[in-house]
Amino acid sequence: MNPADFGKVAVLMGGWSAEREISLLSGRAVLEALQRAGVDAHGVDAGRDVIGELQQGRYQRAFIVLHGRGGEDGVIQGALELIGLPYTGSGVMGSAIAMDKLVTKRLWRGAGMPTPDYQVLNRDADWSAVTSGLGMPLIVKPALEGSSIGMTRVESLDDLPAAYEQAATCGGAVFAERWVAGDEFTAAILGDEVLPLIRLETPRAFYDFEAKYKSDTTRYHCPSELDDAVEQRLRALAKQAFDAVGASGWGRVDLMLDRVGVAWLIEVNTVPGMTDHSLVPMAAKAAGIDFEELVLRILAQTLDHGERQ
Repeated sequence: MNPADFGKVAVLMGGWSAEREISLLSGRAVLEALQRAGVDAHGVDAGRDVIGELQQGRYQRAFIVLHGRGGEDGVIQGALELIGLPYTGSGVMGSAIAMDKLVTKRLWRGAGMPTPDYQVLNRDADWSAVTSGLGMPLIVKPALEGSSIGMTRVESLDDLPAAYEQAATCGGAVFAERWVAGDEFTAAILGDEVLPLIRLETPRAFYDFEAKYKSDTTRYHCPSELDDAVEQRLRALAKQAFDAVGASGWGRVDLMLDRVGVAWLIEVNTVPGMTDHSLVPMAAKAAGIDFEELVLRILAQTLDHGERQ
């Protein structure tokens, strides 16, 4: 591909979500890779005036590296649709659905796809009934945050109200989910291809914010060391789950494999981390795709993205 074909590219990063600092790291990595490849790429810290900045700068397409609300939830996608600026990743609908973990689970459940049992929580919840229905331990999640922000593994009934309050500070719905004991995997998706699975291993209670971004004890296994037939089954399930929520272009699906070999879908990320140590670049490397080629392939999807959802 000819870098000149992309014209002037805005790499949208930062934003105003709780994941702003991670987005800045991802955005800088993408920007530097595009510039090394000869693309006329410019970093844009996406504030509330970002649309005016894009129009004034006469940008011809946008590489979205905004994590969380405002960037991964259909908001920026809808704004870019209004001004006719091609952009990377999922469209408005796919972004909005995938950002909401609760809506995603309801959609998967309605489609007959495997996702752990859950209960929506509020301050008046019958905590005993929640634990009776889901068992212990369980995990409490805010529906509208990424990077495991606001999530708590709960091991006793007495700790459940505090876990709810912590998740509720994030805004939006809060739910408790049955704990799945087993191995955690992530499937990176690039176009129609599911890249090699990564198996995540952490000594922490779960793959939380600390394990993702700060801990040096987290281990990543790629290849996953799964039997080939199991790997292919999980890859196919991940692609089915990605398509079901209307996601497109590129992204990541997180899933668990329990101790009896049953797979459980956890969530979809439509703008996952993109530093050179992040999971999608790691999976791409295992498939023989270096970071520079990866960002070019994602950007190339804007040249002919067809019908968006």
